Amino acid sequence: MAGRDYYSILGVNRGASDKEIKQAYRRLARKYHPDVNPGDKSAEAKFKEINEAYEVLCDKEKRQKYDQFGDQWQYADQFTKAGGQQTPFRDFDFSDLAYSGGATTFHFGGSDLDSLFDELLRSNQTGTYTRRAQVRRGQDIKHPIEVTLEEAYHGTSRIISSKTGGRLEVKIPPGVKTGSRVRIAGKGGEGYGGTRGDLYLMISVKPHRLFERRGDNLHTTVAVPLTVAILGGEVQVPTLNGKLALKIPAGTQNGRSFRLAGQGMPHLGNSSRGDLIAKIKVVLPTNLSPKEKELFEQLSRLRPESR
Repeated sequence: MAGRDYYSILGVNRGASDKEIKQAYRRLARKYHPDVNPGDKSAEAKFKEINEAYEVLCDKEKRQKYDQFGDQWQYADQFTKAGGQQTPFRDFDFSDLAYSGGATTFHFGGSDLDSLFDELLRSNQTGTYTRRAQVRRGQDIKHPIEVTLEEAYHGTSRIISSKTGGRLEVKIPPGVKTGSRVRIAGKGGEGYGGTRGDLYLMISVKPHRLFERRGDNLHTTVAVPLTVAILGGEVQVPTLNGKLALKIPAGTQNGRSFRLAGQGMPHLGNSSRGDLIAKIKVVLPTNLSPKEKELFEQLSRLRPESR
């Protein structure tokens, strides 16, 4: 095979795999890139030679022709009388990143070589890179937050640590529920020439010993003495904003529910509120005195249907 030996240029044998060729190219491109060797014409020439070798060996069809015809591979179609247009740089798209230094211009682009060229960007001394259409917004970050039902009712705040090591106070508005996402604009990841991403607080609300939340309504159970349920009266109902007096009509049955309007959870984003549903649980007396037992016996005789 006459002419330049592309395998030797990349330092691989003729049976090298695509992965070995790619690894060799990355290693040599990093070593001989003009930004790493500013003003070194020999390194610049070597870099062009490496790219030329890789352009052929990374392309399956070009490599087959090169293995058969050597440096005359470009005329293989004439030899075989089989037409066909080849597409250079099939593995990588080098159209988005341009380097200009000295008299030579090289063109590269985004692909799995981004990490290589990002390193060169940081170490660039003389040449200039221009990256087109590569402005990226910062990544959004999700941060889990657990709150109590009281905190969800009144609203609260948290101090969280950012990725940069700082501390950030975030506000959690009234009305959040498990599954709510609170957006903190511009507090996410750093952008690449673009704006920062956002921070999202992923809310979960702890269970409560007294209240069950269903949407923005709260449900609770209220113990009512038997005498109050029979004769009527008043009991205290717990809410997340203190206790309220609830009038119990005479003859209230066990399991009856009362709706206390506006005593539930705030609606997220506005001033309205859900309701509190109080379910009556009639409590039977225990440890009756002889006199109390006698009175219940009299009631039993007066109301035989209760037997």
